[in-house]
Amino acid sequence: MKIPGTVTIDLKDYLDLVEYNQNVSTLKDNTSRAAKEMSVFLSFLCTRSDITQYVEEFNRQATTAKIVIDNGRATIEFKDDTNKVSDGEL
Repeated sequence: MKIPGTVTIDLKDYLDLVEYNQNVSTLKDNTSRAAKEMSVFLSFLCTRSDITQYVEEFNRQATTAKIVIDNGRATIEFKDDTNKVSDGEL
């Protein structure tokens, strides 16, 4: 919900807010890139050995993500939203 209006803040506070926003954006991009790399690694492991029992144990213990393996391709699904990261997205 957006409420129309204006707010007055110090320029330093505004610049700190802009910097914080940039840092959050960078962190989000880095996290997404790391998740894609993990998907590639998991897909690679799937071609070398059966890791199903380890993935099931991870999924049982994980609180924020779930690994789905389908036809030898790993996808990381985040439980709190609809984002999926697959090795096919690289």
